[in-house]
Amino acid sequence: MRVAIYTLGCKVNQYETAAMELELQRRGHTLVDFTGEADAYIINTCSVTAVSDKKSRQMIRRAKKTSPQAVVAACGCYVQTHADEAQGLGIDLISGTGRRMEFLDLLEQAVSAEKCIVHVDEALRRRDFEVLPAGGMASRTRAMLKVEDGCTNFCTYCIIPYARGPVRSEPKITAVEQTRSLRMAGYREIVITGIEISSWGKDLKDGSSLIDLLEVVSAAADTMRVRLGSLEPRTITEDFCRRAAGLENLCPHFHLSLQSGCDKTLAAMHRKYDTARFYESVTLLRKFFPGCAITTDLITGFPGETEEDFTETLAFIEKCDFAAMHVFPYSIRPGTPAAKMVQVDMPIREERAHRAAQVAAKMHRSYLDGCVGKTFPVLFEQARGALYTGHAPNYMPVAVTGGEELHNAVRSVTITHTDGETLYGEIKEETE
Repeated sequence: MRVAIYTLGCKVNQYETAAMELELQRRGHTLVDFTGEADAYIINTCSVTAVSDKKSRQMIRRAKKTSPQAVVAACGCYVQTHADEAQGLGIDLISGTGRRMEFLDLLEQAVSAEKCIVHVDEALRRRDFEVLPAGGMASRTRAMLKVEDGCTNFCTYCIIPYARGPVRSEPKITAVEQTRSLRMAGYREIVITGIEISSWGKDLKDGSSLIDLLEVVSAAADTMRVRLGSLEPRTITEDFCRRAAGLENLCPHFHLSLQSGCDKTLAAMHRKYDTARFYESVTLLRKFFPGCAITTDLITGFPGETEEDFTETLAFIEKCDFAAMHVFPYSIRPGTPAAKMVQVDMPIREERAHRAAQVAAKMHRSYLDGCVGKTFPVLFEQARGALYTGHAPNYMPVAVTGGEELHNAVRSVTITHTDGETLYGEIKEETE
């Protein structure tokens, strides 16, 4: 069977798609491009915003139009939370965010089914972590390792806890086994990912926390780099930093989810920290990891945010001096408490996002300027014209003159200049 897959949303969705691709190939199926004809289409949907819902519906309709006789299957957060609505799109198979391998079993059955198969459970009742194949399909450079699923933070703007269910953690022994397999397969870096990796271990009831997992995974990774996904700011404690700083293969790049730099807005979002606690995390990271890249997310125009609140946010992000930021105007997510709050007009949300992005761009340029003259071990990944590009441990993109001989190699690069987006440099001695 020729199968085409389209993925929307987060790194966890990307990870789960890669796992499904590996399994489909193991079963003897052929992966084909989503833009062409196929026997079956899989759309791994997202529901983080109403815009994500719309894109999910668009891709489902596109698949049906491309090959009207093909089986169209959808999984992921949108169909988990909108199963009834999804049935109206004429999908052949609907399966939410759980049991990816069972979903593929149903996909094979759907070829001969005469009616829509709906296989959506109650996410909030889940208690088990589904172990999926770790890795990636395109090249042996960076792989993702999913160690956690679910979230119980219930931020007022977010529907993900209802789509993914409670926290479930991958056992340490399984994470170690998968890490060793990735190393043997030739990967040079792994990214620890999950819906909320800071909550890893909470369901195990044995006192384990993320730093305990990180230590054993880093040991199993050996010479592979280990990179952390998004972190809840309260994860960053003196103990966490001291132990993490002892891991030589841990990348000094920390993505701390901020969302707002105003305490009033953070409380309305039901975030579990204030700006003082967030800044404490920033200070600790810079103490134990000098020169590290600290990145973040920011939502502008959250319900009730005044111009004074936003001014506080601008001042706070400048105080934190982030290496990079993702800035978004608030998008209403139907079904969440924030959707019922008094909304800020969209033009104001977008104008604030533009202003915040300007500050973010200035800080990003400053961080890149600070990298000039330094030497970094760069993991090279792909060609870009006459250049070959990769990432430094701080996750800043680096380009040098070179070709395919650099693919999946780590080389020492001295940075000569930057254009404000990419670092450019010259290869020095090998680090192999």
